[in-house]
Amino acid sequence: MMKRILVIEDQEDNRQIMRDLLTSAGYEMIEAVDGAQGVALAAEHKPDLILMDIQLPVVDGYEATRRIKAQPALAAIPIIAVTSYALSGDDQKAFAAGCDGYVTKPFSPRQLLAKVREHLK
Repeated sequence: MMKRILVIEDQEDNRQIMRDLLTSAGYEMIEAVDGAQGVALAAEHKPDLILMDIQLPVVDGYEATRRIKAQPALAAIPIIAVTSYALSGDDQKAFAAGCDGYVTKPFSPRQLLAKVREHLK
C-alpha cells in the first residue's frame, strides 16, 4: 500500500517541489496551506508521516505539532519539521513541540527523502 504523507506548507512553490519529489518516489501526498487545516487533515486522513513547516498562517507549526501529538489517534505519526528556521536552538524548539525530525530549507531532495524513509521504516 502506498504511504501517505501530509505536507503542511503555506508556500505553493515549496509544495510543488515536495509534490514532485514525493510523488516521483512513490508516495501519496496530501496538502495543507496553514496549521489549522493541517491539524484537521491529519485527523481526517491519518497519514503515515507529516512534513511540517514552522512559519505558517493561522496556527504555526509548533502549535499544530502540539495539537496533532495531543490526539491519541495521531500521536504516533512521525512529524518532520521542514523549515527555514536554522538558528541555534531552533531544532530544539521543534523537538520540544513534538517533532521527530528536523530538516532546514533549502533542503537537498536526497536529504529530505532519506529523512522521510528513515521515519517510515
